[in-house]
Amino acid sequence: MSDALLSLNGVHTHIGPYHILQGVDLEVPRGGVTVLLGRNGAGKTTTLRTIMGLWQASKGTIQFDGTEIQKETTPAIAQREIAFVPEDMGIFTDLTVHENMLLAARNGAIDEERLGWVLGLFPPLKTFWQSAAGNLSGGQKQMLAVARAIIEPKKLILIDEPTKGLAPAIINAMIAALKELKEMQTTILLVEQNFSMARAVGDTVAVMDDGRIVYSGDMAELAADAGLQERLMGLSLEAHQ
Repeated sequence: MSDALLSLNGVHTHIGPYHILQGVDLEVPRGGVTVLLGRNGAGKTTTLRTIMGLWQASKGTIQFDGTEIQKETTPAIAQREIAFVPEDMGIFTDLTVHENMLLAARNGAIDEERLGWVLGLFPPLKTFWQSAAGNLSGGQKQMLAVARAIIEPKKLILIDEPTKGLAPAIINAMIAALKELKEMQTTILLVEQNFSMARAVGDTVAVMDDGRIVYSGDMAELAADAGLQERLMGLSLEAHQ
């Protein structure tokens, strides 16, 4: 792990009258997986959406690859080779798998070699290539959402709870895909409730509570310390498996 690709410093986000992020300090090292943990409502999704400019930071700085981006629009942020896979997946259900992938490809043309690699990660997408995305299972839709995000090389991928409600076999496929991305030096910021998944792919971890980061460190250290898990989360993270 080298320097930070993404840094949040004192980031605050207000949504209407609600003060959600209350001074978030977070570093995402280049070329690895950082997992963002925390109870429901802690501010994890708001952090991802603020990074992408979907919600504007009201205070603080967000620095990506040496440049402040907190005042940029979402399209401008995306053009910096940052992808976002939201919890609702954001796919177009009336379009086919093929058409969804075309929309995510640069200039509407898919690199065949890259596509072969992506379909190797998620074989069901090849089977349902000409099927409407709305007809896919929940796990297959999640595969499509991640596949769309990586059909073009990205510097950073933000992924919000990719394994929520999925069967173990699909979760294992997602773990394998994230590990391959990591081997290709893609940086990933992952919000995940399944601690078994988080432990399998995470290099570093940050824990949120009440709109702030209350712990950051190596995933291996947190995974090995049940007492620390209890103090941070109020229960052993093993309960999240």
